[in-house]
Amino acid sequence: MKIEKNTIVSLRYKLSDAQNNIIEEPDTPMVYLHGGYSGTFPKIESLLDGKDIGFETTVQLEPQDAFGEYDPNLLKIEPRERFPEPLEIGMQFEGVPEEQSSEELEAASLNEVDDDDDDQEVDTLIYTVTDLADKQVVLDGNHPLAGMALRFWLQVEDVRQATEDEIANQHPQGEDGFGMDLADDDDLDDLDLSGTAQRDQGPRTLH
Repeated sequence: MKIEKNTIVSLRYKLSDAQNNIIEEPDTPMVYLHGGYSGTFPKIESLLDGKDIGFETTVQLEPQDAFGEYDPNLLKIEPRERFPEPLEIGMQFEGVPEEQSSEELEAASLNEVDDDDDDQEVDTLIYTVTDLADKQVVLDGNHPLAGMALRFWLQVEDVRQATEDEIANQHPQGEDGFGMDLADDDDLDDLDLSGTAQRDQGPRTLH
């Protein structure tokens, strides 16, 4: 069966930077719904369109075709008092606290982002704590791979017809896939702290 619109594609992949340093090489395939549903990057989807099981290729994506250029405007410095303690480098928050009490922040920090909640729309940016001072916190809203050219080795492991439910939900049953599901710039104007969320460092992290 060839890859076409409304087919479910299982892809083996290896992700490297432009110097062939391995970033991610998962043991399990990535599964996505083909046909413009943001299940993978458009350039990859275009490359795979019409291909069969067993097709293998390597493709390089420039930043604009992957996780975007690095945006210095997404680097923020916030008062440390707005964040719950203990606070560590690498912690991640969905949005940035604005006018919330310390009690509200503490409660919000306990609410983990639920990746399995199909009804949850992830509209705000994920900010990573990159530096700490006594009174300030440095936060970066860029994806960890923003600004990087990425090289994908791809191999089509399986292709099948999508079910009606999968087409309606626009993703494979029980799978997340990966793609360019980035927040809009407008989200920066209305951000609230909703909790810490761990993100993978690979392309599956945009959902």
